[in-house]
Amino acid sequence: MMDASKELQVLHIDFLNQDNAVSHHTWEFQTSSPVFRRGQVFHLRLVLNQPLQSYHQLKLEFSTGPNPSIAKHTLVVLDPRTPSDHYNWQATLQNESGKEVTVAVTSSPNAILGKYQLNVKTGNHILKSEENILYLLFNPWCKEDMVFMPDEDERKEYILNDTGCHYVGAARSIKCKPWNFGQFEKNVLDCCISLLTESSLKPTDRRDPVLVCRAMCAMMSFEKGQGVLIGNWTGDYEGGTAPYKWTGSAPILQQYYNTKQAVCFGQCWVFAGILTTVLRALGIPARSVTGFDSAHDTERNLTVDTYVNENGKKITSMTHDSVWNFHVWTDAWMKRPDLPKGYDGWQAVDATPQERSQGVFCCGPSPLTAICKGDIFIVYDTRFVFSEVNGDRLIWLVKMVNGQEELHIISMETTSIGKNISTKAVGQDRRRDITYEYKYPEGSSEERQVMDHAFLLLSSEREHRRPVKENFLHMSVQSDDVLLGNSVNFTVILKRKTAALQNVNILGSFELQLYTGKKMAKLCDLNKTSQIQGQVSEVTLTLDSKTYINSLAILDDEPVIRGFIIAEIVESKEIMASEVFTSFQYPEFSIELPNTGRIGQLLVCNCIFKNTLAIPLTDVKFSLESLGISSLQTSDHGTVQPGETIQSQIKCTPIKTGPKKFIVKLSSKQVKEINAQKIVLITK
Repeated sequence: MMDASKELQVLHIDFLNQDNAVSHHTWEFQTSSPVFRRGQVFHLRLVLNQPLQSYHQLKLEFSTGPNPSIAKHTLVVLDPRTPSDHYNWQATLQNESGKEVTVAVTSSPNAILGKYQLNVKTGNHILKSEENILYLLFNPWCKEDMVFMPDEDERKEYILNDTGCHYVGAARSIKCKPWNFGQFEKNVLDCCISLLTESSLKPTDRRDPVLVCRAMCAMMSFEKGQGVLIGNWTGDYEGGTAPYKWTGSAPILQQYYNTKQAVCFGQCWVFAGILTTVLRALGIPARSVTGFDSAHDTERNLTVDTYVNENGKKITSMTHDSVWNFHVWTDAWMKRPDLPKGYDGWQAVDATPQERSQGVFCCGPSPLTAICKGDIFIVYDTRFVFSEVNGDRLIWLVKMVNGQEELHIISMETTSIGKNISTKAVGQDRRRDITYEYKYPEGSSEERQVMDHAFLLLSSEREHRRPVKENFLHMSVQSDDVLLGNSVNFTVILKRKTAALQNVNILGSFELQLYTGKKMAKLCDLNKTSQIQGQVSEVTLTLDSKTYINSLAILDDEPVIRGFIIAEIVESKEIMASEVFTSFQYPEFSIELPNTGRIGQLLVCNCIFKNTLAIPLTDVKFSLESLGISSLQTSDHGTVQPGETIQSQIKCTPIKTGPKKFIVKLSSKQVKEINAQKIVLITK
């Protein structure tokens, strides 16, 4: 007979999570602590010093945060032999075999997210060990969880896919920038759990994906000694990594986790990349989204205002709004019980530090439904996001009349903001246009009604009206992307009521600028006077390559050419203006990679590049990156002359199985990056 006076003790605990970990895809996380999703069943094997008897006490204590208590919902106490519901947690005794027992534990679908300590109490004895730590995540597979996503293909894309891309470039020249999200990589989840602790969130706030999403958004940018990434749009990246050189989130999050120092440097797609990674790691479905011709409305009046003088020069002291060629942010999927019905689903979250929201640099989550309907006061930050994708764009001419400034609208564009809103398609390496999720079709009656509704909510009428023209109806400027080193042609298209012969003065001001609209180098001014006849006329301005080529090598960014064109009909003195942006085209290169590889065996990538440009490329490098290999591999090639072909071999050794995307990048002083990619199946 067993001595009843001998105290029961738990000698060891094993987490038996294999089956459920596979079904909930937590086994892929490279972390020393077991990972579970809330609302998911997991099993514990308890090794005892004696068989469990009916008179023995056995309680499981799950605690999180500082000073855990039952009252604060940060301590959950379960008795597996007495079925009960403690804050919707449950534990049941599944099996007894001698001195071993198996317990099934189900956490609440509304449990606090983060790091838990498991203690097992048997009478006066408590087994407390640093080994008994577990991570609890949101669960998009659980119908009761606020992040539940019903479609399995979408869960695979927005939770499990660890590779993808950002879309960059310009509205009529969209480029894919490959990105490794890497949410399962070593220390990435540990970093995310640490960020929860470092944030301003109370432990009980970590039950709510809305508050978690908002807090993680704020933690992505460095401010007041806290945050992951330092933003930099100066073009000077000494002491850090130029933003365009990053190809994935994991190196940034790993560096931050290991050093506890903010990483240098990032721009919008980098902030969006790391936020998408953090949200996917924590269990919130997330996607990277790009809007082209995206507005930054600093005055929050739903218009983007540019002020120019009579020479066509932008007046920087008056022009505070800007239009970015593209802007990248994150959409996160969740229910919004904090809002009236109808605002569940995708929410826009922007980690790029642009404007403060409730005192901190973060933006969102803002429901796409609210953005589309113009409900600009729905929290959070819907007015800002609405104007990013849906504002009216105005160009004001500032004239001096009798010593006083007079403002005249010379251009009003209602369809130029928020074009080709893009994300990666589910399960496919192609672009999906989701503009319709953010706004009604431009020019439609619904779109204008939404704008009127938004202005009404601002309690203000539109102060601007489309300028009335006697003869000059419309002006636009077209320019195709140009092969680097070639001249650029800008075609000015003029539409008039009359077909009579008239004279037109064309003034063009050209500069190199970043995608954010920041001026990096003045190029030149071009003036041309032409006679036009017919209701539709064209005038061409040509920008010689000599005006821009020398500026490219000194910029550590990929710039675009901005042209600001003013046209004046001499006879009627009518003036109109328009902006145009031109991106550079680069030659492609080819890669040769096998379709399959094996762990521990050498894999060779052959790269072939011919410089078809009219200029030499200096400091040419190839680089190879994949989540299937241990580190970035590079190959230097110095200067490549026009017409010259180079070949390079990059060797690597795979360390992980599965289909792995290999990203090969060519860079130089003049051409910042050209990408190629291929998926290779790695086996044991």
